[in-house]
Amino acid sequence: MVPSEAPALARPVRDVVSWSRGMVEPALRAAVDGLPASVRRVAGYHLGWWDEHGDPTEGAGGKAIRPVLAQLAAEAVGGSASDAVPAAAAVELVHNFSLLHDDVLDGDLTRRHRPAAWHVFGVHAAILAGDAMLASAFDVLAAGGHPAALTGVRVLNAAVLGLVEGEHADLAFEARHDIDVAECVAMVERKTAGLLAGACALGALFGGGGPGAVAGLRDFGREVGVAFQHVDDLLGIWGDPAVTGKPVHGDLRARKKSLPVVAALTSGTPAGRELAALYQDPATEPSRLAELVDAAGGRAWSERQADLLLAQALSHLDSTGLAPRPAAELTALAKVIVHRDR
Repeated sequence: MVPSEAPALARPVRDVVSWSRGMVEPALRAAVDGLPASVRRVAGYHLGWWDEHGDPTEGAGGKAIRPVLAQLAAEAVGGSASDAVPAAAAVELVHNFSLLHDDVLDGDLTRRHRPAAWHVFGVHAAILAGDAMLASAFDVLAAGGHPAALTGVRVLNAAVLGLVEGEHADLAFEARHDIDVAECVAMVERKTAGLLAGACALGALFGGGGPGAVAGLRDFGREVGVAFQHVDDLLGIWGDPAVTGKPVHGDLRARKKSLPVVAALTSGTPAGRELAALYQDPATEPSRLAELVDAAGGRAWSERQADLLLAQALSHLDSTGLAPRPAAELTALAKVIVHRDR
């Protein structure tokens, strides 16, 4: 169990994220500097470091959740956050590879409050930049010579293959009308939660953790990852564009089969049946679809699931026997992830 006094030792989440970013960003910049010139500008633009001309910008990058998880996991098993920098940088490179490709696959025009990379540089350039970032991730992970590097490469590779499988399922859902909740959750466990689980497992490995600690932190990351997707899906329908950087009802405009939508479609309620009848009709206003998802219980279900998954994630931390301060910071980070404005 995490001792009751542990929260008093914990740094605020904002400080922890800033601490991690300060350690990991130099490794990320070095990795991007090593990319071929043909894709380097695309990668740096996507990461928010410069504009389309290569001039430095104050544009915000991503949330950097995965690097923080990796470094705190390393500390939680008694290791050093600095030893986990290659793991943290690698998972962030993989995450951004997936975003570059995801924006192309979904046709999303914006990312992080500005035009998506493919919309600025073209589809081919964005795909190739993502490929280069994926290759760089494995190089970063292996190059330091850490004793856990080979195992880490296999952990990261498994997460990437799961991500690809989940993305394939997500795209296949667009043409199907028979998706159930369990199938949708399984897709999310691969596409989203797998990399968060992998980040925690990699951090624990690079921190010198034993099999039990690695497994416990992996389970924690998986539960947080599914909860994260529930919240993301809620924000994809009802989120404030000023916060999300995407248009209101964006997921409904794209007729995404997200978690709350699938829960509503399979609810057996009058609103769910009406939603099913209207969801493939391009003339139906997204605002009406949002009303039906809510009336059919999809919104409330995702909110409950996010809270339940958070509780399950924290139980994994409590039972794994971790160092108090990083365990408390992992707890606080998980709560921030799940309690985002939804």
